[in-house]
Parts: sequence; structure tokens; C-alpha cells
Amino acid sequence: MYRRLLPLLALLLCTTLLEAPAAARADGLPPPGAPAPAAAPGGGVPPLTDERGRLLTLRGWNVEDKANRGEAALSAITERHFRDLRAHGFGFARLLVFWDDLEPRPGRYSHAYLDRIERILDWAHRHRVRVLIDAHQDVFGPAFGHRGIPAWATRTDGLPFTPHPDDWFAEYFEPAVQRAFTHLYEDADLRRAQQRMWRTLAERFRGHPAVFGYDLINEPMGELRPGEDLAAAARRIEREQLTPMYNRLARAVRAVDRTTRLFVEPTPIVGEGVPTGLGRIEDPRVVYAPHFYNTAMEAGADYDPSAGWIEAYEAAATVYPRAHGVPVVVGEWGPLNNALPNMGRFYRDALAFLARYGSGWAGYVWCYGGGYCALDGQGRFRLNKERTAAPYAEALAGRDPRAAYDRDRGTYRLAYRARPGVTELSLPPHPGGWRIAVSGPAWSPDRVVRPGRSAVVRVLARPGAAVEVTARAGARD
Repeated sequence: MYRRLLPLLALLLCTTLLEAPAAARADGLPPPGAPAPAAAPGGGVPPLTDERGRLLTLRGWNVEDKANRGEAALSAITERHFRDLRAHGFGFARLLVFWDDLEPRPGRYSHAYLDRIERILDWAHRHRVRVLIDAHQDVFGPAFGHRGIPAWATRTDGLPFTPHPDDWFAEYFEPAVQRAFTHLYEDADLRRAQQRMWRTLAERFRGHPAVFGYDLINEPMGELRPGEDLAAAARRIEREQLTPMYNRLARAVRAVDRTTRLFVEPTPIVGEGVPTGLGRIEDPRVVYAPHFYNTAMEAGADYDPSAGWIEAYEAAATVYPRAHGVPVVVGEWGPLNNALPNMGRFYRDALAFLARYGSGWAGYVWCYGGGYCALDGQGRFRLNKERTAAPYAEALAGRDPRAAYDRDRGTYRLAYRARPGVTELSLPPHPGGWRIAVSGPAWSPDRVVRPGRSAVVRVLARPGAAVEVTARAGARD
């Protein structure tokens, strides 16, 4: 190991190396000053960074067990999920946890549930996967046949609820569900209970090496007022109820955990191209985490490139991070039906857009089977989902990154101006393997990746140097 590091140390100590000129742009790399797809967000949205100042890109999937409760809670999640995530080149997981399992009775927290979460985090750490712990709710919780906020914390004032088995999202607009959200946001005892819940989670998992962040609540909704349209209601709920809630929860977490990042979501209405009404969250480590779904596609429609939905979403979703100076990581995305004629085009357009302004994403969902699952029962990508597995700079010790990936030719190129530290490139498995070349005053111990294997390629360069890294498919031992 130390012998392999000698060239690296020599590179650091050498002061006579000259910066190599940048390669001609005939190689397909975007010119200097161009936006940085697949490397770092742009357009005034700040990047996500680690404690060493490296630019981070999170790419991965949601991991969940919504079916099992009580003693069987989280039992559907196994080490295989994290081993396979890393084996496909992904280093990020958004783990769904449920308040109703954590605190089945007021003030009585399940230590068995916390132990199961910790076991999952240990698996993630073993396979070098960063984890976002997501306090998940769907249609508020079990009082309405779903998961999330406990039944004992659900207050409806006797308002009606009618299930919609063919359109579960419509249940958010049932009077009882909307009133339950109002009580959660406004009742002092429920506020305290939610704060205690998050303090319990943060106190248990602070410092765990796999934990990257806390997603304070999934897809929060609220109560519409008479005569109020959906867009106006969403902005009011975000401004008047979600913003103070997030600040309360941030203070609760910070009482026990000073460093872990806090992810905050708008209402799902951002998916309709509506800028959020969220205000400033008074915490220096906030990440904006909208979801990226289209109503028509969720109902089974094919992607329509001419409709301008992605463009409208991007315009809406970037307003908040630009105004408040916070990075963006999309917490969920991915259509239900990936086999429709235009879905290949959708993944191409969506992945390009996500790289343009965001610091990462978590697809929905990493499981083995049908529906939203990324993989089939044999562990193979389902149609078009394989497009999510692409080379990317997981951690970039540099600035001004420019990246390009030609999937058809199997060529990935990354250019940047080096800063102190090690750059880490994630390469997914390729049938022909990969061959890595580095130009400039830089060095990598990783030059060949065997066929069918993923790898994290490390590159160290002289600070200030212009560096280019190329990974070409078709390596041979």
C-alpha cells in the first residue's frame, strides 16, 4: 500500500511540474466557461461540499420497507440493497423511516426499531454508501391507511375521509387529512412531540459514519382555504407553516447534533412548476430537497418533450436555492411506467437537467420486482433504468469542472482546476471494463477497471493545475 502511495507523495512534493495545456475541444468536452453537467450545479445554485471543501455529487436511490410494521419493521431491507447499490456505481441512499414505528405510543420509543435502523446504517457504511434518513409520511399516516405520523398524533375534528384506492395522492385533499396537517403544524403538544421524535433520532445516530443528512419530513402538505387555488395554498402553507416547522425541528436536532445536514422539502406542488413559498431556514447546513414528479406521467401518460414540463420544473425548483444560497439534492424521482415509447428520451432529458443545477438525486425506488422498482427479480435493471448508472465525480477536489459522457461510445471526460485533496470518480460496471487516463500534473493508482466491475477511481493533482481525466470503456487486462 505504501509503495503505491510513493508516486502520489512525490507529486505533492514536486514543485517543478508544469501545467499541461488543456486538450483540444474536439474531444467532445464542453468548452471552458460552459455549464458543468454531471459534475457540479450552476446557474447561481451553490454546490454541496464536504468538510474538506470537495464538491460532492450524490447519486443513488430510495430504500424502503413500507409493508412491514412493528416487530417486522424494516425487515425487507437487507445488506444486498447496499451491496448492489455500490456494485452499480451508486453511493447514496435515502432511507425511509416512520414515526409510527419509532413511537407507537406517546413518549414510548421503540429501541428495537432504532437498533434495526442502526443495523441498516452499518450495512451502508460497509459498502461506502452515504445515507439520508427520511422521516417519511404518505397521506399523513396509519389513521388513513398509510405510513408516517402516528394515529395518536392524528386529529381530524371529525371531518370526513374517503379512500381513493386508484389514486392515493387524491387522499391528501380529503378534509380529514388536510385538517390533520393543520393540527400537526399548529398544536403545541404535537409540535413538541415531533421535535422530540427528531431529537431522539439525531441523538442516536449523530456521528454514525454512514449518516449524511436528515430529511425532516417527506412531501408535506396542508389545508386549502375556501376559494384558494392549489398554487396559492402551497405557497402559503410553505411560508406560514413549513418554514416555522423546519426551524423548530432544526433547533431540536442541533441541540444534540451540530453537524449533520438538514434536508427540507417544499410541498409536492413544485412538480407543477410552482416556485416554493418556503422562507429561510436558520441553519448553515441546509439542503433543498424537492421531488421531481409529473402528474400526467404518474397517472400513466408517456413523456411529452414538447410540453416543456422539465423546463418549467427547473425554473421553479431553482428559485429557492438561488435566493437562499443552499445546494439542491432531488429526493425522489422516476416514473412508474418506464416502457412507454418516449421514456428513453425522458431519462436522457431528466438526467441532463438534474446534473445542470443539482448536487445529486435519489431515484425511486431500489427494490427487486415490478412497479417503481429499479431492478427486476433477478437484480437486472428494468427498461431505461440502466441509464441512471453513469460515471460521475462523487467527490471533486477542484473547481470549474466540465464533464461529458458519451454513453454510445463509452467515454467519460472530466476537466477541472485542481485543489488540495483526492478526487473520487464513480464508474459503473461495463462489459468491457474501463481504462483511465490522466493528463496534467496529476496521478491515479487506478488505471484499469475489470469488465463487469464498478470502481471508485482516485485522482490527486497539484493544486491549481489544469487536469483532465478520461475513462474509456473496453479496457483489457
